[in-house]
Amino acid sequence: MKFCFHKLGCVALFLILLSGCATYRENVAPTQIMRAQQEIPEDQLMDVGIHTFESNELSHDEAEEEGTSNEIRKAEGHFIPYHLKSTLQQTGHWGAVRVIPTETDSIDLFVKGKIEESNGEHLTLNIEVADATGRQWFTKEYKKEASRFAYTGNRPGEKDAYQDLYNAIANDMAEFKKKLTADDIKKIRTTSKLKFARAFAPDAFDGYLAKGKKDETEIKRLPADDDPMMARLLKIREREYMFIDTLNEQYDGFYNDMWPSYENWRQLNMTENRARREIKSKALKQQLIGALLIAGAIAAGSSNSGSMAAVQTGMIIIGSQVLINGFNVSKEAEIHEAAIQELSESFSSEMQPVVMEFEGRQYELTGSAEEQFNQWRALLRTIYFTETGFKPDPVQETVESEPSE
Repeated sequence: MKFCFHKLGCVALFLILLSGCATYRENVAPTQIMRAQQEIPEDQLMDVGIHTFESNELSHDEAEEEGTSNEIRKAEGHFIPYHLKSTLQQTGHWGAVRVIPTETDSIDLFVKGKIEESNGEHLTLNIEVADATGRQWFTKEYKKEASRFAYTGNRPGEKDAYQDLYNAIANDMAEFKKKLTADDIKKIRTTSKLKFARAFAPDAFDGYLAKGKKDETEIKRLPADDDPMMARLLKIREREYMFIDTLNEQYDGFYNDMWPSYENWRQLNMTENRARREIKSKALKQQLIGALLIAGAIAAGSSNSGSMAAVQTGMIIIGSQVLINGFNVSKEAEIHEAAIQELSESFSSEMQPVVMEFEGRQYELTGSAEEQFNQWRALLRTIYFTETGFKPDPVQETVESEPSE
């Protein structure tokens, strides 16, 4: 019986010592961004469109487990692509880089992303990059764990807690671009122009493009350099760019307004998550220690000596207190979870109405960014049909925005 008692005591002592230990992994090797070594000619620069990121709708339990909320995830769908835009702009490899609310035929290079995990401690993104020809550059998962020092020295538009992850995406895009020839890039740029023209005037430009190998778009013929219809459509495309730039001003404002709160939330959330895990681990160990001490006391109770009876009583008291402490620590973890939830519910992202002017008239676009973009596209079609005298394609549904008073 003494042997059993000593074994239980040793196990309890080991768990007590173990409960004071905590280990965090650190990623210390930074990922340096690849910058263009010389200025790239304008005709070799591709415009980049980054779609606002999507994510799965989280159930209450899933959000609580990850330490986030659907409100924050929605806000991150605008914040993360905008920081990626800022990162790409720093490299000098690209033309205009814009965040776009929906797919469009006017972009040379298209980036789509999905947020798989984001809670201030971990960030996991699925990124897909494809060009206007339909060529898939890559589809890749990027993961990063924040270090203890991730939230020091950060600056909006320059350095984020997960800057290494953003740099890795930018570097992979630059590496793929290096494989392309000047003719490849010219083909991509020309294809995006022709796809935009075909979207507005399918009867006139339908025969210029066709599906080729690997379902990629091939150029069958080109319009004349002085084609007046193409010239009009390129002006229309510039108007579309103008609207997207206006949207990006809103994204920029949202990004900068969100930065301080989001930075604090992520840092606190990382601290809370790690503290919660440590507390839960400590609580489990303390409860186990308490159970072992009580079990040891019961085992010791088989001895009739007065000294063993005293030890038995002491072990039961200590073991019970350790169990109580363990449950109290678990309660503290619940308080941390409530604090995280309160922080999570403070975020939202609503687009403001946009007023665009054309030929002295103002048009107010309302709704989500995607709805505003579709309204502007419809208005651009109306402008094009008015200028050219062509009738709209009856298959295409257009919703013209009412001019504001």
